[in-house]
Formats: sequence, structure tokens, C-alpha cells
Amino acid sequence: MEKHDIKTRADIELMVRSFYDKATKDDLIGYIFNDVMKVDWPKHLPVMYDFWDSLLLEGAYRGNAMQPHFAINKLVPLETPLFQRWLQIFESTVKELFAGETADLAITRARSISEIMNFKMNSINHPEQQKENIPLVNPGNQNG
Repeated sequence: MEKHDIKTRADIELMVRSFYDKATKDDLIGYIFNDVMKVDWPKHLPVMYDFWDSLLLEGAYRGNAMQPHFAINKLVPLETPLFQRWLQIFESTVKELFAGETADLAITRARSISEIMNFKMNSINHPEQQKENIPLVNPGNQNG
């Protein structure tokens, strides 16, 4: 069967459902959905459909994607390996189901989301690392 690009809301729904089907069964991140958040899937999935539809097609998501992740992070620290695994599952799901410009855009957007969320959670979870990464002197200014 030849793969097609992500073109419709039905494609978005297939992508999101397939991703969460894998993510919830994953040994590394599944417990976050199942045990920590005890996700209400009939409520959550339409929100995720709207979110991805707005990023890839022409949906009208109006939520704050970061806020729930700050709440999760208070219950279980969302560390880099978790974001890496989320992204790995997302990318493989998209590549398994679709091929094309919008499918590539979905992966690009997922990478950006993962990087931003990982940075923000690390800033909270490891504030000492943030201070260590800030140069005390402008490297371009040798006079200090």
C-alpha cells in the first residue's frame, strides 16, 4: 500500500490515535499517560486532534499546550530521555503511516515541540545547569 500525505482531519486523527496507542504501551513513557495522569482519552484525543490539525492543516486549537506539561512535571520530572522517546515514537508513527510534505512538517513541528518543552522542563528541574551554561563574560569581549 502506497503512503499518502496528511491531508484531512481523518489523517490527523489516525496519526494521533496511532501515536498514543504506541506511547501508552511504551515501557519508558507509557506509565505517564496510564498511571500518573490517568488520561481521559475520550476527552483528551479531540484536544490533540485540534492541536495537530491547527499545526498541520487549518484547525482552531486555542489551548495552552505547555500548561498541562508543567503540571505533569510536578508529579514526575519530565527529563530528556522521556522527550527523546516521545519524539522517537511520534516520528516512527508518522513515517509508518504517511509520506509527503505535511508528514515531514509534522515531524519538524514535533521536534520543535520536544526541544522547547525539554528546555523548559530542564530549566525547572535543573536550575543550576541553566546558571552554569550562561557565560559570565561575553566571549567576544576579551577585556572582560
